[in-house]
Amino acid sequence: EGADGWQLSNPPILAMAPIRAALALFDAATMPALRAKSLALTGYLEAMVRAHLDAHIDVVTPADPAQRGCQLSLRVRGGRARGRALFEHLATHGVLGDWREPDVIRISPAPLYNRFTDVLAFTREALRWARSA
Repeated sequence: EGADGWQLSNPPILAMAPIRAALALFDAATMPALRAKSLALTGYLEAMVRAHLDAHIDVVTPADPAQRGCQLSLRVRGGRARGRALFEHLATHGVLGDWREPDVIRISPAPLYNRFTDVLAFTREALRWARSA
């Protein structure tokens, strides 16, 4: 009854296999190494947005890396419709982010999974959209 009904005495083996594999990867990559890569990836993303997309996108996340994680919140100039159009363009071209009403796109290069080429792909697709919009 209630939450007690979801308790298990033994976790299912098939559910544990991917968790074990993920934890092995996480253990191999130390927290200091992950944080260093996170700082580098997000710094690269911020630099690319400011250098190439500054006429179209405002970074609303604090610039100080000590005040943020790996996510940047981006606001497309020109309002919600333009922001949503960019978000949908990115998704159509394999660049996944998160949409927050009323007009914010969140991009989060995760250090365990993403590469610098993923940040470059975001930049290229956002530029392609900006040139056609």
